[in-house]
Amino acid sequence: MIGLRNLAFAVVFYGGSVAFVLLSPLAAAIGRPALLGLARAWIGFHRWAARALLGIETRIVGDPQLGTPALYAAKHQSMYETLELSRILNRPAIVMKQELADIPIWGRAARRYGVIVVDREASAGALRRMLGEAKVALDAGRSIVIFPEGTRVAPGERPALKSGFAGLYQMLKLPVVPVALDSGRVWPRRGPKRPGVVTIRFGEPIPPGLSRKEAEARVHAAINALERD
Repeated sequence: MIGLRNLAFAVVFYGGSVAFVLLSPLAAAIGRPALLGLARAWIGFHRWAARALLGIETRIVGDPQLGTPALYAAKHQSMYETLELSRILNRPAIVMKQELADIPIWGRAARRYGVIVVDREASAGALRRMLGEAKVALDAGRSIVIFPEGTRVAPGERPALKSGFAGLYQMLKLPVVPVALDSGRVWPRRGPKRPGVVTIRFGEPIPPGLSRKEAEARVHAAINALERD
């Protein structure tokens, strides 16, 4: 049954996503509202496919703090939370690695949508560009989502935070909402996806103005709150 669920999801979601990707240049040419509408439709399509075909549901714990733009620092275990956080947080600007932004057609549409591209080299120039893109998003009333550990990790792994988080935290002077999650239990990096409930837990906001060491320690602990030894 799990194998059939995964096959159905692969055919329906990834096959259907091709149409969304091919439509993205047309939507971008029409204007930003059309592109945002297409993105919302794709995210909704993903939620339906994950629920109906894979049997994966989302449980939200805590307050997402949607009143004003904030910096969300989230655990990253699968593609699932990338789209779910976009849905829950109402089109935030997501910090994305350069390789994804360079994917033909899709990467260009993602840039037009307003992602924030991060260079793994973490040079001073790359940090300035990331900060500039973040400020553009904030001026548009959008929150920012960063995966501060830098990449997807398996359940139980707690790598140190990358330097890009500290740079955004210190320069933007925004409260940080830590996000813990456990999507890797049902959506592993390798192997079949399994039915289950993904918990997305929004922690208490961490105020701006803390030292880098304290901010990183508090964020690291909070985003790993659902990790099991």
